[in-house]
Amino acid sequence: MKTAFQILLTIAIIVLAYFLVNSINKPVKFQKDYETRRDKVIERLKEIRSAQVAYKSVNGIYTANFDTLSAFVAKDSLPMVRMEGALTDSMLEAGMTEATALKMGIITRDTSRISVKDSLFSRKPWITDSLRYVPFTDKKEFEMGIGIIRTASEVEVPVFEAKVHNNTYLNGLDEQEIININDRQRQLEKYPGLKVGSLTEANNNAGNWE
Repeated sequence: MKTAFQILLTIAIIVLAYFLVNSINKPVKFQKDYETRRDKVIERLKEIRSAQVAYKSVNGIYTANFDTLSAFVAKDSLPMVRMEGALTDSMLEAGMTEATALKMGIITRDTSRISVKDSLFSRKPWITDSLRYVPFTDKKEFEMGIGIIRTASEVEVPVFEAKVHNNTYLNGLDEQEIININDRQRQLEKYPGLKVGSLTEANNNAGNWE
């Protein structure tokens, strides 16, 4: 009888220890997985931002279409200006400007073009096919939109926004932990997810993690 009690007590201690360790390790593991996924999604949003800024520099507007943006990265090019020559200290002291130096031939500029992919994504040639997809998902796509904002000084500013909800890129992790993150962000009046740019304010294409 005593032996049986000792066995049951040992089993109970082992089970209790397991649940205790698991209760400690579970949030630690979630935090690690959360940060890994978050960092990868932020990296992809930065790539979308780079592509959008380049697209606007060529076309004057942003695009809300990933097909258009990916085709631009894959096939289009950006101007690259190379300047030769320089103003000396004596020229500057004499009041000579760069425009004057250009007219006089002291400075020359040569404009060539370089592909968008080689300029922005030389280390990631595959990015044109993956730009739209949220990491750690089964090819779920980022939400993306464009608009025009009128500033306080009555200037119209083109804007874009790309975003993904926490529920999408954290899918498969602990549900209660995800709910907790969403609630904290809503309490701070923040979007419960990751996004770059904004359709409601001119924020210089900042990410909400910055």
